[in-house]
Amino acid sequence: MSEHKDNRIGVLIMSYGTPESMDDVEAYYTHIRRGHAPTQEQLNELKGRYEAIVGGVFPLRENTNGQAAGLQDKLEQLAPGQFVCYQGLKHARPYIEDGVEQMANDGITRAVGIVLAPHYSIMSVGGYIKRAQEKAAEAGIAMSFVKQYHLHPKLLKALTDRVRDGLKRLANASDDEEKVKVLFSAHSLPEKIRELGDPYEQQLLETSAAVAKAANVEDWQFTWQSAGRTREPWLGPDILETLKAVAEEGYTAVLVAPIGFVSDHLEVLYDLDIEAKAEAKALGVKLDRIAMLNRDPLYMETLAESVLEAQNGLNEQ
Repeated sequence: MSEHKDNRIGVLIMSYGTPESMDDVEAYYTHIRRGHAPTQEQLNELKGRYEAIVGGVFPLRENTNGQAAGLQDKLEQLAPGQFVCYQGLKHARPYIEDGVEQMANDGITRAVGIVLAPHYSIMSVGGYIKRAQEKAAEAGIAMSFVKQYHLHPKLLKALTDRVRDGLKRLANASDDEEKVKVLFSAHSLPEKIRELGDPYEQQLLETSAAVAKAANVEDWQFTWQSAGRTREPWLGPDILETLKAVAEEGYTAVLVAPIGFVSDHLEVLYDLDIEAKAEAKALGVKLDRIAMLNRDPLYMETLAESVLEAQNGLNEQ
């Protein structure tokens, strides 16, 4: 550990992580599977999905780097010289532990952790925080965390603007004749989170309702996507099932708002833009999707203001 104390506050920006290249896919998938290598069939399928989204590029890595840089810039504007950002990824390098270790090596003794996901679940954000906390305790770093920011006014405004834009696009493409349903979506988790009293589902519904109200959308529902393939049941209905139901109800257009995600990545670019779009087309339904937040200034402000608030908790420790 560095003997030189750095008085700045470290900010550990945590996210899921993604491979840097096609060569890294197997190691990445093995890490997700807790050390169990995927079968050749599973590996080929995942590689095929990456190939399908513009020829195997890895947008999440670039987007996450951009979000980290954007947050650093915004913190510098709001509190000059007070914060320094680090990345910690769940399933790729630099891992969460690497980010904490780097802070310790740089002489950081106080830090705030934030996950690039607005909604809290013990199985998602909670897992990131646990890993960061354990490593921070070992490294002698005092840490506080932003657990959720799903109702931050600036996040809601950014999402509302996108829903309005998406509805305008659909209306312009069809002379206002389409019967449109807005589908808010997020990554499914195993059903057992309901038994744990986990807030994830409720927080997603709160965000959906707030955005729908602000955008004057009455015709909406929430649906799940991207469930894992395990023996245990996952939260549903999945968006592919929801699209069938929506088509049967006579809707001719759908706007998908994946509010559980903040970046363009596989679950958006493949699961929605390729898989769900193909299903909608087969059902005779026009499907559009809102633009992702990525480096939207309102999202950067949401993150920065959430970090500043968590810093107050750190000062009280």
